[in-house]
Amino acid sequence: MRAGKDLIDKPIYSVTDGRHLGTVKDLYLDRNLERLEGLHLGSEGLFSRKSLVVPREGIMVLGVDAILTNAADVVAEKDDLAQTESWLRRDELRGREVDTPGGTKVGSIGDVLFDEESHVVGLSLGRVHVEGPIAENRMILRGAVVDTGDEDGRMTVDLAKAEQPSLDEVPEEKVATLAPKEQETAEAEAEDQEPSEQQKEEE
Repeated sequence: MRAGKDLIDKPIYSVTDGRHLGTVKDLYLDRNLERLEGLHLGSEGLFSRKSLVVPREGIMVLGVDAILTNAADVVAEKDDLAQTESWLRRDELRGREVDTPGGTKVGSIGDVLFDEESHVVGLSLGRVHVEGPIAENRMILRGAVVDTGDEDGRMTVDLAKAEQPSLDEVPEEKVATLAPKEQETAEAEAEDQEPSEQQKEEE
């Protein structure tokens, strides 16, 4: 699992000619908070500020030390790409309040957590207003999100799912990306659900 903040300030290079294309200033997500859609490189121009982006399809590797693109001409002006209208900046998401369907305040979003394929697997919390597993982990899995809050600015989560992530709720390929404490919890729950050898024999 990788936090969005780990990509900020990373240099971006083209693999075709090694050219330095810019630096990651922020990230773009789809409004359903399912995947990374692009990289924000900041703005240029003295009078007419133009926001520069690298769409997801132009990204080849989200490396530890740098980002690699598949060509040197992948940087575009945000206003020139129709799909960017449905994108959400990570900075706009941070601080979004999180509550339950019943109105219990859970906390506020601190960052986005990705798997190796840039899919959103969870959200870290900057502030936490509840006690228990959520306060200990300071995160919730994407599967616990009922409403992303794109319309009213408040995210809604299923508290029971947020407190008790299980292997059934996390795709097998993403289990390895869970934090150790979460993985132990999920594995323990899975073992409890499986019948023992003696139970199998009795059946």
